[in-house]
Amino acid sequence: MPMDPLYARYPFFEGAREAVREAGISPAALIAEDAPAVERGKERVERALMEGNVAAEDSRRWDTREELLSYPIARILVSLIETPAAVEKYAKAEAATARERFRTDFATDDDLQSGGRTRASLEEVLREFDLADAVRPEQTGGPGSANRPGARRGGGASAGSRAPSHYWVELGPYLDLADAEWGSRWRLVNREVAAGEVRIAAEELSRILEAAVERRVATGLPFEVRGTDGGDAIAEAVSTAVADLRSLLNDHDAGRTTVDAVVPALFPPCMKALVRRARGDESLAGHAEFSLVSFLVAFGMDAADVTTLLDVDGDTAERIETRVEYLANADGTQYPPPSCETMQSYGDCVDPDERCETITHPLSYYTDAVRDAGDVRDWRETASGE
Repeated sequence: MPMDPLYARYPFFEGAREAVREAGISPAALIAEDAPAVERGKERVERALMEGNVAAEDSRRWDTREELLSYPIARILVSLIETPAAVEKYAKAEAATARERFRTDFATDDDLQSGGRTRASLEEVLREFDLADAVRPEQTGGPGSANRPGARRGGGASAGSRAPSHYWVELGPYLDLADAEWGSRWRLVNREVAAGEVRIAAEELSRILEAAVERRVATGLPFEVRGTDGGDAIAEAVSTAVADLRSLLNDHDAGRTTVDAVVPALFPPCMKALVRRARGDESLAGHAEFSLVSFLVAFGMDAADVTTLLDVDGDTAERIETRVEYLANADGTQYPPPSCETMQSYGDCVDPDERCETITHPLSYYTDAVRDAGDVRDWRETASGE
């Protein structure tokens, strides 16, 4: 049965769930036959745990049906990992990926219904999350114009008008979805409030929608798989995949350092190699770029530091800056780098030295190297970089 391409992009939409139900497709049957959607589902969770997004490494490998069906498979895998951190990271990654897609879709809202409806309009997304009556574009007439007769609601600009630069969000939904941990500008005291509405910039609306997606994805997770009808067979069939995913999560839990000095000469061999490749304009594979950037973020480097160290610009710099945003949070350890074992499995462990024989994580190597070196000079204090 053909699947709507829109639901492949946004599998958490209510319509996507209905489409799967109406098609009579059973995740258990997909797992039993080891359908391609199972592999894509595992990749979905793996990238969520390692990179903070769920986009396919190679989108050409998967058709619309496989992409959509990978979502319920991923939810089964996350539930079987049986760790709250897995749910949190997975929901955040689905939401972060959706946010980037929203930005693309809203910026190119022409021919939304053509080509199998591959893009969503802002109005459609607002309706999806019951926000159509809570969000409106800023109207000529200034604050409080929501009460003006004829003020249009629903989030879109009127036909033929320019895209609005600001929106007004009802106070209740704003307080429900906005999080003060996003930064001081999101605190209500720093916002313009009028007539029960909060003013936000157009580019900030996608952040509000991201929070709505994260909440929906997390709802119902984890759920019981074992002990349900056919659940034990499902758990057994995906036990290897679940073990692999759980080990990735354990990698992250192990990746900690108290070092905040940047001394590239003391990086472990694997990271030195990745830095050289990045500086040489080589396009790193997603897992390699994640390993490198998460390593750098773990001891306090920000986006400007990372792009300067790697000597990148243009699209590469923009992509890495976005990755830094995904990886860094309040304590800098939301997505620590993978362990040496995982680096080896990806082929990124190169030129191991004697110290490598005594450690199990790149951050442990670096922490020991800085400690043994004694008085070191931070790369950020030098003009040359090293």
